[in-house]
Amino acid sequence: MMGLIWEISPPEFLFVTVILGGGAAWLAGRAVAGSWEPAWKAALWMPPLAAAVRFIHYALFSGSLLTLHFFLVDLAILIALALAGHRTRMAAQMTRQYDWLYERAGPFGWRGKSGA
Repeated sequence: MMGLIWEISPPEFLFVTVILGGGAAWLAGRAVAGSWEPAWKAALWMPPLAAAVRFIHYALFSGSLLTLHFFLVDLAILIALALAGHRTRMAAQMTRQYDWLYERAGPFGWRGKSGA
């Protein structure tokens, strides 16, 4: 049963794309943010990772290797998770490094302190 988002099955898609690839994307986004680089650099690393995820689908689950549609689906999910990882790390860094100036405003943001 082939879906619009997954190729073989939803559990295979969740395991390979979301857990394996998404975990790597999240960590890559955090690593880019750790060196104070902009978010677009985290997104720039995702096409090679999406190609690796496509290869895992192909090698382990007999999925297609060179399908543009599923490559773009994997790429969109990986970019979203990389940007989320980048933003959470930046929020933590800003509030830790400049604690007299900023306070945490949720997992993805920060705001100026009221007295600053």
